[in-house]
Amino acid sequence: QTGKLDPHYPKICGHKGNVLDIKWNPFDDFVIASCSEDATVKIWDIPKHLLTRNITSPKKELLGHVRRVGLIEWHPTANNILFSSGYDYKIMIWNLDTRETVILNPVKILDIHRDVVLSMSFNTDGSLLATACRDRKIRLIDPRAGTVLQEASYKSHRVNKVLFLGNMKKLFSTGTSRWNNRQIALWDQNDLSVPLLEEDLDGSSGLLFPFYDSDTHMLYVVGKGDGNIRYYEISPEKPYLNYLMEYRSPLPQKGIGMMPKRGLEVSACEIFRFYKLIPTKSLIEPISMIVPRRSESYQEDIYPLATGAQPAMTAVEWLKGVNKGPVLVSLRPGSGAVNLLPQFLEQEPLMKATDQSQHQGWGGRMPPEGTQKPSEIKDSRKQWKVEEELPKNEQMCLSNGFDIFECPPPKTENELLQMFYRQQDEIRRLRELVNQRDVQIKQLELELRNLCTDTGRY
Repeated sequence: QTGKLDPHYPKICGHKGNVLDIKWNPFDDFVIASCSEDATVKIWDIPKHLLTRNITSPKKELLGHVRRVGLIEWHPTANNILFSSGYDYKIMIWNLDTRETVILNPVKILDIHRDVVLSMSFNTDGSLLATACRDRKIRLIDPRAGTVLQEASYKSHRVNKVLFLGNMKKLFSTGTSRWNNRQIALWDQNDLSVPLLEEDLDGSSGLLFPFYDSDTHMLYVVGKGDGNIRYYEISPEKPYLNYLMEYRSPLPQKGIGMMPKRGLEVSACEIFRFYKLIPTKSLIEPISMIVPRRSESYQEDIYPLATGAQPAMTAVEWLKGVNKGPVLVSLRPGSGAVNLLPQFLEQEPLMKATDQSQHQGWGGRMPPEGTQKPSEIKDSRKQWKVEEELPKNEQMCLSNGFDIFECPPPKTENELLQMFYRQQDEIRRLRELVNQRDVQIKQLELELRNLCTDTGRY
């Protein structure tokens, strides 16, 4: 389907200059931030029933830059933390957790760059910030301390965009070579002196915009003014970057956006979705990346836990130095369970961790099959007491029915999550078997009663 752009549709029109960047709040689908040539950043509330009239009054207005503001980025895990970068060469950190509608002073100003910042990107927990500057340098910054940890000044790669590649401790950048060819490069986060690899793509002039999917390790490179999208697979070992395919279209894109993973159509095995702006036809066209599967069931292997819409911490916690990974959710239909990965992977015995996850809630990928009755809660408490009274030897040999000598305990976070999913599947299968047995028992009881009544008559 394509959406036609209607010029008569209600608009948000509160800036006094051209809007240069706009970002949706990752934790609230009805809040957006915008920055403009008028040197302001504004926060807007979108009504739940969507726009019925023009909105001219913002929820908050951020006044700190003295020249136009070209970039804004929300913090990936902390609520209401916003970064803005302007043509005054400064990056400002804003705390929106205030009642004031006009905020004059940012909580932190990063006066590190000597030219315009072209791109900003956070690592997974938001403790590090990577920037690409017009002075052709990539900088790795500790945003709270305001210090530069690494700096790349590789002369044969003029960087335009930079992107963190999830937890792989690598950076990906797009730019141009000495001969003005469009170029991509991969960097080691701990050593930005020389790129791990660089590759020339073509001689076009449009900017290249990278998008990374940490769940599938897929990298998408989109060119402004192109009609194609290149796909790559990222691996932690050489050759690091593997070219897969290319989406081609005769209609060039002027801009492109993406849908968060929680908004994908998992029943159709959709793993990524772009929204392509085609100004020549006044269209916004969705482009879906789909893995072809015959089965209509939920595909566990292509949908691991994804980033949800719940912040991991408050703005004050992050400003005080706390680091937390994103809150992860299951994309399985009907599953409303939320997992906070750092809290789930506590350093406790495996038996306690898995038992608590089963008794306290259905974390991870399994949807709840029904709310617990008081009698079921009592039974679970009795089961806990029985487990506590078991001899120490039996507790060490058995962990939820798994013999740890046949199946050794996990040593990594991935192995622990996989074991947790296997146990959840096993519990669900056993419950189905118990329900089937209960039905069979009731049928046999009815047949027995019928036989008794028949024999009594004779």
